Amino acid sequence: MHDLPPMARFGGLLATDLRDVTSDPAALDSTGWWAVVADFEGRLMCARFGDVRPAPAPAVTPGRWRGPAPDAWTSSLDRAAYTAGVRRIREHIAAGEVYQANLCRVMSAPLPEPAAADVDALTALLARGNPAPYAGTVRLPAHGMEVATASPELYLRRTGRTVTSGPIKGTGRTAEDLLEKDHAENVMIVDLVRNDLGRVCATGSVTVPELCAIEAHPGLVHLVSTVRGELPAGPGGAGGGAGWAELLAATFPPGSVTGAPKASALRIIEALETAPRGPYCGGIGWVDADRGTGELAVGIRTFWIDRQATGGPALRFGTGAGITWGSDPEREWAETELKAARLLAIASGTHQPLGGTPR
Repeated sequence: MHDLPPMARFGGLLATDLRDVTSDPAALDSTGWWAVVADFEGRLMCARFGDVRPAPAPAVTPGRWRGPAPDAWTSSLDRAAYTAGVRRIREHIAAGEVYQANLCRVMSAPLPEPAAADVDALTALLARGNPAPYAGTVRLPAHGMEVATASPELYLRRTGRTVTSGPIKGTGRTAEDLLEKDHAENVMIVDLVRNDLGRVCATGSVTVPELCAIEAHPGLVHLVSTVRGELPAGPGGAGGGAGWAELLAATFPPGSVTGAPKASALRIIEALETAPRGPYCGGIGWVDADRGTGELAVGIRTFWIDRQATGGPALRFGTGAGITWGSDPEREWAETELKAARLLAIASGTHQPLGGTPR
């Protein structure tokens, strides 16, 4: 049995000394510091740690991580199935059932040395090869949760009564690659996130401080918007009249990885995707219940170890794209490839961090 000790790593903090694990979101408004993983299908794991201290990202130790062979990765949807899915979503859009839907696929590869596989060693490689603002690790082997994320996207940040989300929609190698379709897609999702936050924030408090800003990340650029609201004062969570349970109920799964309208998009996703997304496209991060603060990323650019996989322990990774009426199936497939290429190369040990951006 994999016996590495439980730990979590977020925002320059290292958490050890596991005290409690629960699936009850109300715990996030109790006491203590919690690591949180909410998978796309709704499973929630909250882990309270007793020792939380500043710590740098782990150093890369040659040979500490042995990832899958570069040619060992398989996809839950191959190119033909994915492009067919894009065409099917366009039919749903033409029928007026949905404006946009996110179509994703899960990459999997067997772990060559599962007993020695440590997601924190993978975290070290990601920190060097693909630094990300919401990078993190949750290692709870006894609870079936071993996740390393290099997420660039903010799902929810809470500071007292103020709640902020930073939806990403629109991806290209350079800013010049971004199309009018990317801007339209971003605006659609901003409207959805505004609506989600409006279900739990004080009336009139939801604003959009930034719309379609261009952010550079390793190997690509994104369009990123900022949506902010204020939770009402009163009984409830530590910051006001609504707690984490209400926030998650109002906003999960994140709008940027579902589509609009969300309920219709989720039905389409369920029909077209052939593998559960798991932590990919969920929420991954931390909550400090004592301070009424927390930060959850959207679980994109995320690896997780599945030790119960058919055929033996596997490393998994998700990639996807938002599909609109203006989507070209081959271009959308290429976007999923772009999002995955650098990360899979890092996990398989073929990425050269000093070699520049891969083309």
